[in-house]
This record gives sequence, structure tokens and C-alpha cells, in this order.
Amino acid sequence: MIELADGHNDAETRYEEDGERRVLERALLRKVDLRMSFLVFIYILNYMDRSSAAAARLRGFEDNLGLDGTQFATVLSVFYVGYVLMQIPSNMLLSQIDKPSVYLSSCTIIWGFVSFLTGAATNYYEVLIARTLLGFVEAVFFPGALFFLSRWYKRSELSERTAFLICGNLLSSSFGVLIASAILDMMDGVFGLSAWRWLFFVEGGFTILAGVAALVILPDFPEFKQITWLTPAEHALAKQRMIEDAVDTPPLRGDAMSGLKLAFLDWKVWYLAITLLFCVVSTSFTIYFPTLTATMGYSTTISLLLCAPPWLVAAMWSLWVCRHSDKTGERCMHIVVPIMIAIGGFLLSMSTMNIGIRYASLFLMTQSSCSAICFYAWASSTVSNPPAKRAVALALINAVSQCGNIVGSYVWVKEWGPTYAKSYAICGMTYFICAGMCLRLRSVLRKLNREFDLEHERGIVMEGQSSAKGWRYHT
Repeated sequence: MIELADGHNDAETRYEEDGERRVLERALLRKVDLRMSFLVFIYILNYMDRSSAAAARLRGFEDNLGLDGTQFATVLSVFYVGYVLMQIPSNMLLSQIDKPSVYLSSCTIIWGFVSFLTGAATNYYEVLIARTLLGFVEAVFFPGALFFLSRWYKRSELSERTAFLICGNLLSSSFGVLIASAILDMMDGVFGLSAWRWLFFVEGGFTILAGVAALVILPDFPEFKQITWLTPAEHALAKQRMIEDAVDTPPLRGDAMSGLKLAFLDWKVWYLAITLLFCVVSTSFTIYFPTLTATMGYSTTISLLLCAPPWLVAAMWSLWVCRHSDKTGERCMHIVVPIMIAIGGFLLSMSTMNIGIRYASLFLMTQSSCSAICFYAWASSTVSNPPAKRAVALALINAVSQCGNIVGSYVWVKEWGPTYAKSYAICGMTYFICAGMCLRLRSVLRKLNREFDLEHERGIVMEGQSSAKGWRYHT
């Protein structure tokens, strides 16, 4: 008979066979997956709200607000100022509070309200303020969601779950443009308002409603108290799984400042952050995707509709790649190979203005989204406990990487269109650097694993890992 190590000793927290544990674990994961799936829906809205300006650009956004020169690029990039600055303090707070579900849900409601108000902007400075505030509030969600997942799922389960989460991004790029197309096509002039204003009103309103629903649906962390939607045995197993999967057995809560120090002193955190930064610069084409499809010469509605198929294919491809990555335990080549395919897509678009070839190249570019998904899972499994360190590390990695979006906002200069050859060249170069850094990291982590193996044979447990559990870096 196996007793869970969290102090429960009644019959509800015991199970006799490994087979019984597997049955209980499957039931637990079904319940957790169902709750966590709402994060995907919120992430769809998260990305739709930040991307609305790109779609609004096709229906008078710039002209109505009197934007000229690089002001539109500034409107896009200023979002990432708050987005970068807020992530670390937000995750530090998230690692310490008892009601993370309330925190994430409340921030969802607030950014929905800010997005809604963006539709009422009348000039450059008003929309600039709205976008800045939106960045501060939206910063809470993605690193917080990654930390959420790491507190419920084992490292071997993270890639697939991270894939489902980030597919919210991909589905937003697909279905979001369909919704935007319908709003921009049907609501122009309703109550005397431009269609682009209705785009912000409708999408912001949806987000507010989703935030209210999230107050009821999202779970809190498993270790703080009994959770009503889990049985006592499932709840105990949820806590036990995290202890077994940890590189050590730290306190359930670590001091936030000590977590900050540990994260900042870990070279792997900075290496992962810079690697992902190059990846994010390369994926800046996603922000300007409606602009790229518009270069094919079709109407606004058709241009938006053409955005959907590449992202639908990318979502399905990403789920398969990340599931295969979890199954094999391999991360690096699941990142590098799609990157090299995307570079091929950049080269195709640079070399011709043929509509068919350029549209096909968009599929090659968007499929590389799976690289970022696998990378987030790799980062989460590479950063060790305590939870306070992991919370800061994930926020730091994402915050630094999002500086790539600030750079990326200026990569797609209007004057470089319609070929955007220089833009594609920059994205190809940064993707190549990202791939090289991934290969180098794999080499270093494999070397560390060999050192762990040697120390294990000698009966020595090295700092930062539990040799007795056979913990090793995923490569």
C-alpha cells in the first residue's frame, strides 16, 4: 500500500497498486485539463485584443486618428513597454497569493475594459495611452498561465499542455481575423461609428464577460487548501505529483525575493530569454499578417479571410509536434527543424511576387509557431524549483523575449512593401541565430546530464538536482 507524502493518512488518500494510481491520475488530469482549457479561450481573447489594431488598420484606423510616419508602429510597440516591465513583479505576486484564479480573472476583466475604451480614442495620444495600459494589464496573463501549468503538470506533460495554451494564440490569428472581418464588413456606420471602433467595443466586451466566467472556472494552486472539484485522494495526488517531479523538495511557498535572486543568478534563465528574443523578432510577421495577405491585391475582407487557413494548419501541426516532443522527451530538434522550414518560407517570399508561391510561403512561416511552444515547455522544464524561482524565471524569460516584439514592430516598414524582402531577411537571420543557440544549449545540457550520471554513480547529489530521483535536463 502506498501512502501519499503530504500528511494525509486516511483511506481516501491511499491506493494499493500502481494500476490504481494510474486510474486516479487519469481522472485527476481529466478534471484539471477541463478547467485549464479555459485558459486557451482567455488567451485567444488576449491576443485578439492586442492584435485588433492590425486589423483596424485596414479600415481607417490610421486615417481617423491622424497617424503618420512611424506612429502606427509606435502604437503597436508601446504595448510591449508595460508588457515587459510588469511580468516579473506580477509572477512574483502570483507565487505568493492564495487566490491566483481571482488575480488572473480580475486582470482579464480590466484589460477587456481597456480594450473596449480603445475604440473611443480620438487621436494618437489617446490610443497611445490605451495601448500602454493594455500592455501592463495583459502582461499578467501569459507568464502567469505558464506558471499555473507548471504547478499542476509534470515536466513530461508540459509541452502538450503548453501547446494547447499557445494554440490560443494561433486560433486567435485564425478565428480572430474571421471575427474582425465580419465586424469590419458589417458594422461600419452603425450608430454613426466607424467599423474599427466596433471592433474594439465587441472584442473588449467579450473579454470582460470571459473574465467574469474565469472567476468561477479557473482553479487555484493544488497545495493551499482542499479543492471542491477534486476528491480528497485526487487532491492529495495532485500535490504528490509535483513533489515527485521536482528537482528537490522545497517548501510549497518560497520567499519572493529569494526566488528573484535565484532566477537572476541562473545563467540558463538569461540564455533561454535571449534565445527566445531572437525567435520573437522572427515571428513579428504574425503582427503584420493582415498586411502581408493584403499585398496579394485582394479586398480587405478577402485579405482577412486569407489569414485563417495558415494559422489553422499551424495549430494542428503544433499540437502534433509538441505531443511528439512530450512522447520522445526531445526538445531541441522539435524547435530547430520547424525554424529551418520557416527560413525556407522567408526565402520564397523574398524571391517572387507570384501570389500562389507567396501564399504557400505563409504556411511555411506559420508552422514554426510550434518552435516557440516547444521552447516554452523546454524553458519551464529546464528551470529548477523552488516555485518562487520558477515563477520569476518564466516571467523574466518571457519579458526579455518580448523586447523582440518592440524591435519587430519596426521590421515591417511600410516603405519596404509590397515585397518586404528586407523584413524577411531580418527575420530569417534572427531565426538562424535562435536555432544555433538552441543547438548550443542542447550540447551544454547534455554535458551537465553526463556529469549528473557520473556523480550519481559515485553517490553524490549535485546542487540543483535530485540524483536519487534520476532527474535530468530535457534536451
